[in-house]
Amino acid sequence: MAVNQAPTIPEAIHRRRWLILAVLLLSVLVTVLDFSILNVALKTLAEPKPEGLGASQSQLQWAVNAYALVVAGLLFTGGLLGDRIGRKKVLLTGMFLFGLSSALCTVADSPGQLIAYRALMGVGGALIPVATLALLTQVFERSEQPRAIGIWTGVVGLSVALGPIIGGALLQYFWWGSVFLINVPVVAVALVAMFILVPESKDPRSARLDPLGVALSIAGMVLLVYGIIQGGQAGSVTPTSVWAPFLGGVAILAAFVWWERRIDHPSLDVTYFKNMRFTGAILAICLMSFALFGVTFYVIFYIQTVRGYTALETGLLMVPLAAAQIFFAPRARHVVTKFGVRATCVFALLLDAVTFFGFLLLGRTSPIWVLEVLFAMLGVAFAHITPPATVVIMSSLPREKAGTGSAITNVFRQGGGALGTAVLGSLLAALYKHRVQGALDVLTPAQRHVAVHSIEATHAVAGSGAKAEALIRSADDAFVHAMHVTSVAAAAVAVLGAVVAMLTLPGKPRPAAEAEATPEPPKVSAEQ
Repeated sequence: MAVNQAPTIPEAIHRRRWLILAVLLLSVLVTVLDFSILNVALKTLAEPKPEGLGASQSQLQWAVNAYALVVAGLLFTGGLLGDRIGRKKVLLTGMFLFGLSSALCTVADSPGQLIAYRALMGVGGALIPVATLALLTQVFERSEQPRAIGIWTGVVGLSVALGPIIGGALLQYFWWGSVFLINVPVVAVALVAMFILVPESKDPRSARLDPLGVALSIAGMVLLVYGIIQGGQAGSVTPTSVWAPFLGGVAILAAFVWWERRIDHPSLDVTYFKNMRFTGAILAICLMSFALFGVTFYVIFYIQTVRGYTALETGLLMVPLAAAQIFFAPRARHVVTKFGVRATCVFALLLDAVTFFGFLLLGRTSPIWVLEVLFAMLGVAFAHITPPATVVIMSSLPREKAGTGSAITNVFRQGGGALGTAVLGSLLAALYKHRVQGALDVLTPAQRHVAVHSIEATHAVAGSGAKAEALIRSADDAFVHAMHVTSVAAAAVAVLGAVVAMLTLPGKPRPAAEAEATPEPPKVSAEQ
């Protein structure tokens, strides 16, 4: 089958496609919402029982990272299983595990239990997004996929903003477990609706499984992301616990590629990456996620610690980011129709870079509306990158390989985000440590050892009085300086993404008359 050909969607499915999309969006809402809600709850979880779990800083990090580690390891496998055994089965399984683990988190009695249940939640979190995007491409014709993917992207943005708002409200009136319990009724409704409405689909040509390839992909991704996480926690790449698993993951993934090229039933047909449009769209999403996730991670600390806003107020301040995505993402297809994928994505990535440079305007007392404008600009940029790049990726593959395409998209998106958070977070931590050290002389040696690691730690040990106020001002200034330098680094990554998009993505489609007069170049076949 040629890459751009697709079988006709059955009429019964086509008639209810928008209802199916609404049901699928419930899975996106619950998974993204949970991630952003947990960030708001970390401070509460650190409090002693019964208000929290008395979790240490390291335990809090692993409550977040256990989920990310399992998701990274199983994302590709989730797409493969969807292609082989059925995407609806995989989606229902993922939703059930996500709901079950959410309920278990509410009754966790120790940080260790919470970490274990979050890891189980990661299994569901790996199966859900790849199955959702793959099913979306099965119920919409190629001509409608840009609009559907735009709506899907908009809901992701909505979830990012709703998480802190809902989490802050729940923590204000209920106990910490409520931030997980809220998932359970949503999952229950979604499971029933998915069972009734969502059609099953899989790759009819999939036959034998590739157990060695699956094992190599899991081991490689887990080690790679573990190394990234360790680097973010250590603030350096020199410890053995950082570079050893990272290089081990790279080596195993290289072995995975070698193996996939040798066998006649590969889990991943690596020849897909010979298509420069496919590879360029993947890299554009990866670099966008690297810069965006890294910046939004440390901006939260700027809002809450430097500016003193509450968790609920922080969520409300992020509304422009979500509102811009919700409004522009479904409409990005019109921009692509007029200017082409290449021009749209290059513009969006350059807008990202300009926005990151705009963070240089933020200080300890700068007007908060400046941040609101920057958040809106980030939302506009994100809305004009993800939908067209995702459409290019999914349309580069046969429809029956939708699970594989969805998995690759999510692996690079989440992998880029994890890498951006770790790298940019480590850069900011190192810059802050270097800048604040001179102001810590007023503390005892034991206090200095704690305070130097983060602005939150510095604020916590500062105490009260005139000296404390001076120390807090110095800490805030050091953080703002570190944020400025790190934002410039993020801008450089966004510019790199724009260059990649310029060189690889397709331009504006030619008029029909001109296209008929000019022979088409050979297309890359997905059949091997």
